Amino acid sequence: MTLVDVQKPVVEVEGVSKTFGSGETVVLALKPCSFAVQEGELAALLGPSGSGKSTLLLAISLILEPTTGRIVVGGQEIYNNGWTEVDDRAFRRRNIGFIFQQHNLIPFLTAIENLALVMQLNGISRREATRRAKELLGYLEIAHRADWLPANLSGGEQQRVAIGRALANEPPLILADEPTAALDTERGTKVMALLKKIARERGSAVIAVTHDHRMIAGFDTVYHLNDGVLQRMP
Repeated sequence: MTLVDVQKPVVEVEGVSKTFGSGETVVLALKPCSFAVQEGELAALLGPSGSGKSTLLLAISLILEPTTGRIVVGGQEIYNNGWTEVDDRAFRRRNIGFIFQQHNLIPFLTAIENLALVMQLNGISRREATRRAKELLGYLEIAHRADWLPANLSGGEQQRVAIGRALANEPPLILADEPTAALDTERGTKVMALLKKIARERGSAVIAVTHDHRMIAGFDTVYHLNDGVLQRMP
């Protein structure tokens, strides 16, 4: 699994660790780890429950404060043994797209409205947001479902709308939580191909937490977390 034509790191993690509790109850959830994910790279985080995967992603997304280390996202330092002066909500809206295992689409909004709303929250006019959402649905090959409510979409179609929502504000980083877990092999393979297409064509870095060993071959880089220790797999 070799990535070619990489450009620059979107995410840089240096010596990041997380400790919960103190004294006799202290738990080292994440031991000091370092890695980087480049533009156009699709990286996987593997590991059993409680291994530190969620802790690491929450730190990268400015939700959980690490105990030590340094984190840079999109060229901006967000943590250096303490949070830097950054508006976390605004930073996430501009720089990070989230894809959840549960699609979390707003049930009373159509596919195009789900995407447009994300852009409007970032200051885009309703008219422009609708235009961009339509283009994005076309890019995801689901434009023919633009006016459908989530309940009327298949699982794979809902996942594509969820991916579109993550792309709505053109973030340099996309974090995905078990993006293929609820899909059969055929649909899961299609989602992996789409994520790789997005990474290559849009220059995004994609980090996916996954237990789905069926899809490992689709990743450029695979990291394994176990007992808080991060290792890159060959």
